Amino acid sequence: MHDSLIHLEQVARLTHVKDRDTTDSVLVEVLRTLLQQAVVSLIEVLPWNEQWRCLVRAHIAPGMVAPASTSAWTPPDELELLSDFPHRVACIETRQTGVFEYAGRPCLVVPVFSEGERALLIEVLLAQRPQPATVRLVEGIARIYQNFLNLLDYSERDSLTSLLNRKSFDETFFKATSSVAHVLPDGSAFGQRREHDASVYWLGVIDIDHFKLVNDRHGHLIGDEVLLLIARVMRSTFRHDDRLYRFGGEEFVVLLRADDKEAALAIFERFRRNVEQYPFPQVGCITASVGFTRVREHDTPSGAFERADKAVYLAKAQGRNLVRGYERHVDVSGELEHRPEGDVELF
Repeated sequence: MHDSLIHLEQVARLTHVKDRDTTDSVLVEVLRTLLQQAVVSLIEVLPWNEQWRCLVRAHIAPGMVAPASTSAWTPPDELELLSDFPHRVACIETRQTGVFEYAGRPCLVVPVFSEGERALLIEVLLAQRPQPATVRLVEGIARIYQNFLNLLDYSERDSLTSLLNRKSFDETFFKATSSVAHVLPDGSAFGQRREHDASVYWLGVIDIDHFKLVNDRHGHLIGDEVLLLIARVMRSTFRHDDRLYRFGGEEFVVLLRADDKEAALAIFERFRRNVEQYPFPQVGCITASVGFTRVREHDTPSGAFERADKAVYLAKAQGRNLVRGYERHVDVSGELEHRPEGDVELF
């Protein structure tokens, strides 16, 4: 009975938080509490350049006061390859729990797949081979965590495209642009700033050109398919650490990091070309207009969005299927600082 109460208390602790990053940290803390001297890691498996990479979302070991993690902004090519860890590969491929030998110790690995198409692994290094009851305990905690992720996805993500929704924009904007300490992939520099942390945040607003005509000519089902395919192009163009949103209708938003405005422009230009070249079934060619701005110190979500939106308006006014930067094309010239009201023809 005493053990059951301890387990229930830990489950209550896991489901009490409503923040994804905090949930990840609490998960590994809960498992360490239940399994005592275990080393616990939560690993997200991410695609990059036709390879799979491992992002450590939370990690805790005996002697650590709090969980560590790899920054979500770490360049993908700096993350460890999934193929370097055969035991992880086996669990992803089979979608089954496994017990392996790793680093000279028994290693219990439980895969977790969310409805939002995320693949994660709970990896537990133990002092001795786990008993069946221990395996069932970790699997049970994993199922609770999986269900909780699905609830978070339901509240934070757009129901059509599974991109982040407008409701989650403010929170993720402030979280992403705040400076946080993190651990390197090799675990050697937790709490230290990385060189690539000095790069700048950029907010982009994407508007599909003539989308109303798509709905009028082909119907809303085809229109929804276009939106789904635009989301697919976004996922294949931008990096795993970029924040991708659908704000409603044909409007999308991207929050990303780049060293300067030329680098940001190149990223958004690549997306524009990818949309232009994508074969949309029954519709043919679709184009998008993009405006972007640098996220300033002490910026607000609404302030950054307003500047990027002005740049989109300029792209529309200059012929559509263009990328325009606020600092480069609007702020310098002063053009379109005040958008005229009622000019719906541009959209």
